[in-house]
Amino acid sequence: MDSSDVSDVVGRIATVAVGVMFVLAGGYKLADGPAWPQQAADLGVPRRLAGLVPWYELGLGAVLLVGLFPPWPAIAAGLTLVVFTLVVVRRLLDGSRPPCACFGSRSARPLGRRHVLRNLGFLLVAVVAMTWS
Repeated sequence: MDSSDVSDVVGRIATVAVGVMFVLAGGYKLADGPAWPQQAADLGVPRRLAGLVPWYELGLGAVLLVGLFPPWPAIAAGLTLVVFTLVVVRRLLDGSRPPCACFGSRSARPLGRRHVLRNLGFLLVAVVAMTWS
């Protein structure tokens, strides 16, 4: 296996990992039903936008998993993670610590530095997917 084959495998693994994360996040939010829009409001996300987030995550995750149009879905995932991280940082800076709700009610811990670090980790994986897909 030469270095380009290794890069392809690493890029594909990173792409699938980010895709799975987005599918799970969107799926868990949808499974929560009416609880998700309220959780999103607590995070400062407008209600109209909150209703679209799970569907966007599911769609983006599916495109990543199928491997369509590389590296564009990985770039979209990276940009999305930057926006999500900024939402978390904004809440931390204003002193409010609502539940994360990043994975629906399964992530009920109050926002903290660990959420920023987790998102930065996911962002790093998305960068690998962008670079090597």
